[in-house]
Amino acid sequence: QVQLVESGGGLVQPGSSLRLSCVVSGFTFDNYAIGWFRQAPGKEREGVSCISSSDGTRYYADSVKGRFTISRDNAKNTVYLQVSSLKPEDTAVYYCAARLNTIATLEYFEYDYWGQGTQVTVSS
Repeated sequence: QVQLVESGGGLVQPGSSLRLSCVVSGFTFDNYAIGWFRQAPGKEREGVSCISSSDGTRYYADSVKGRFTISRDNAKNTVYLQVSSLKPEDTAVYYCAARLNTIATLEYFEYDYWGQGTQVTVSS
């Protein structure tokens, strides 16, 4: 059974940092690209960052470049998203997703499996 479980969200002040984790199980982790997406109330789901399994290539949305860092630990079947210098507009539910392809993309419709999400709220 394929499972993706996110954790690490919370309520933080602007300028703070968090580390989001996505633990995957039920499939061969090395064969899947992993992406992080977010969805704020009333807005469409958007790609935040993703990482290929073939060569570790990383992609970031323009809105998070320089503030977010994605990494993967294949030994732990885990992908991390370090989010820093948080802004109120980063408030959203953050989801990780797996794509049965070694190449990552920020297009959410390319992903096959999804986690339940973790809430990140940035507010003073």
